Amino acid sequence: MTDQHDSFVHEANVETEVQSNPQKPTYTIEKHESYSHKPAGFWVRFWAYLLDLLVISSVSSIIIYPLFRIFGWDIQGTTWYAPIGFITGFIFYAYFVVLTKFFKQTVGKMVFGLRVISLKEDSVTIVTILFREWIGRFFSATIWPLYWVIGFTPKKQGLHDFIADTMVIHEQVYEKKVDTTYNPVSKGNDLPR
Repeated sequence: MTDQHDSFVHEANVETEVQSNPQKPTYTIEKHESYSHKPAGFWVRFWAYLLDLLVISSVSSIIIYPLFRIFGWDIQGTTWYAPIGFITGFIFYAYFVVLTKFFKQTVGKMVFGLRVISLKEDSVTIVTILFREWIGRFFSATIWPLYWVIGFTPKKQGLHDFIADTMVIHEQVYEKKVDTTYNPVSKGNDLPR
């Protein structure tokens, strides 16, 4: 990993242009290119999230519900604190925490080529993941308009990303940024040729 965002700088050729107009100063132009991962937008993250919900639902349907039926436990509980609601809720949050910690992506993010990165540290720590997945996702899941914020922020961050200082990026897609610097050249200096 080259740095915390997996971005890199590619130095372009330095272009030198001399102004011949005596009223304007003579200057050189330097262009520097940098590449950084492209942030993942709302719709790709939404489809990845739906795929994650399908995986979680499948695990619950294949393992949890049959166990409840075998032991004769109530599966009709409608509140979150009912045993079935509590266990499926725990699986929901554990799925996101464990996969994000060990792979930096869930199954949905793997399929769509997305990954979670930290904006402040080299890697995503367990404390960051807990804040992102438990606290932030609770707010995003209970108040849907807070999840829609992803579509309107420059780095495509949701509330849970802001809370944890994280960002979801495309793994193999980069954005190019060109910075142009104009440097005046004094009359005594020779311009590079």
